[in-house]
Amino acid sequence: MDVRSPARAGAVGVLAMALACALTARSEAAQLTSAIPIAQAAGPIVAQATPVPQPVLPGQANPAASEPTPSPVNEDEQQTIALLVELQRFTGESNEELRRELAAAIQALNRSRTEPNRIRAAILLTLPGAGPPDDARAIALLESVSGKTPGASPMKQLAAVLLAQISERMRGMGEERKKSAAAQEKLDQLRAVERSLLLERNRNAGGAGGGGGGGGTGR
Repeated sequence: MDVRSPARAGAVGVLAMALACALTARSEAAQLTSAIPIAQAAGPIVAQATPVPQPVLPGQANPAASEPTPSPVNEDEQQTIALLVELQRFTGESNEELRRELAAAIQALNRSRTEPNRIRAAILLTLPGAGPPDDARAIALLESVSGKTPGASPMKQLAAVLLAQISERMRGMGEERKKSAAAQEKLDQLRAVERSLLLERNRNAGGAGGGGGGGGTGR
């Protein structure tokens, strides 16, 4: 039976939705260039006087010319959006499909060590359904993308966010292991005390029985 881990939709799913919306906002803004139509009231046509042009004072800016023009989405942003969509798709795939995705991602990474290939392989290396997680290798791949200036491009920003999430998860797992080890140590100590008490009770019971048997023989 195919078991999909609920944790897949956590970091990757929420991150993909948030960053995809942020990056596509510029693309949507670039398409809103049409003028807003002005409704006219019904009625007889009335001749309008020719407007008298007003003089422009020195230093007075034209409001229409001062409106910023939205810039189109560049190639790096398009690649980042496409990669986010692909990462989101991983959350709904079966374990067998994830294993095939990981094998294909590793082959692509060996052929070309591009930033998208590194991020794709890093994410698949952290998904339990794709095989034994390799967080250390995933972190190394993401660090090679984010570098020392993670805010230089959308792809580097994505790598930096994923790197922070994986590092935080590893710290949480380390704390859980420490708590589990401490609890196990206390349990072992309690068991040792219990065994010691049982041995002491058995020795006391044996001594009492031997004394009673010796008294009976003397009679």
